[in-house]
Amino acid sequence: MTVAFRERAESRPDRTPLATVSRAALMQNAVSSQARTYSSRLLRSDAWGHGTDVVVDVLSEAGFTPADPADAAAPDPVDPVALFGLPGAPAASTPALRFSGAVLATKNLRAGEGVSYGYLYRAAADTRIALVTGGYGQGVVRSLGGSVAVTIGGHRRPIVGRVAMDVCVVEIADAAIQRGDEAVFFGDPARDEPSLGEWCAATGLSGGELVTAAGLHAARRVIA
Repeated sequence: MTVAFRERAESRPDRTPLATVSRAALMQNAVSSQARTYSSRLLRSDAWGHGTDVVVDVLSEAGFTPADPADAAAPDPVDPVALFGLPGAPAASTPALRFSGAVLATKNLRAGEGVSYGYLYRAAADTRIALVTGGYGQGVVRSLGGSVAVTIGGHRRPIVGRVAMDVCVVEIADAAIQRGDEAVFFGDPARDEPSLGEWCAATGLSGGELVTAAGLHAARRVIA
């Protein structure tokens, strides 16, 4: 048997995951940097999905200026990995972008029933699943199914089955999870949120590639 969620993801405006960009984290990372200039590379793809306007504004406030590529004596431009707090950044850097979805619905799943494309995942025992906003169309790479977990209510819940275009399926067992609950894909490990590094390990992609895809295709919110 298989289980299907009848609502179509594209039929509702609340199906878009959220990329939350922290000005405070960007400022902290900028101030910690030894650089005081930035290159045009930093602003590619809308500042790696973080938003060109907010990144330039923060850097200007921190005293940065655009680097002159013809000036060989100019200080080294700020490293995007350090500024955005991506995997491989100095320990003092904090992730500047948090990627999250929301629970759309929950369902019971009986032993042997499958979910998502090809029904690659079938429940070993009776359990419950949640449909969560965010699919490969918004940067949740298809290979993440069965490889990483999201955080809902402070607890890790595995993504199961293949990731769909606009949604993914999360096994929640007997947890008290309901429609509207936040599901954190990645954020700040210091706050017990999943790390972007887990996505890098599961997909073979760089942190820059993953955070840019998420930031460009999710709804973006800037916080202080």
